[in-house]
Amino acid sequence: MKQSDIFRDNADNCLQLAERAEGQPAHKRYSRMADAWTALAHEQDWLDGEVPPVPGRFPQQRDA
Repeated sequence: MKQSDIFRDNADNCLQLAERAEGQPAHKRYSRMADAWTALAHEQDWLDGEVPPVPGRFPQQRDA
C-alpha cells in the first residue's frame, strides 16, 4: 500500500469521527484533521512523481 493511500485512509477515518462528533468544536477539529491528511496524501503523490508539479506562478516573458 502506498503511503498516500494510508494518508487518505486516515482522512476517511477523521471524516467518520467528524460525523459522529458530539458538538461543533469536535466536528471542526476532525474536519480540519481530514483536510490535513488529504493535503499530505496529495503532497506524497507529488513526491512520488504521480502528479505533475504546480505550474509556475510567474508569467512567461515574450520575445518582442
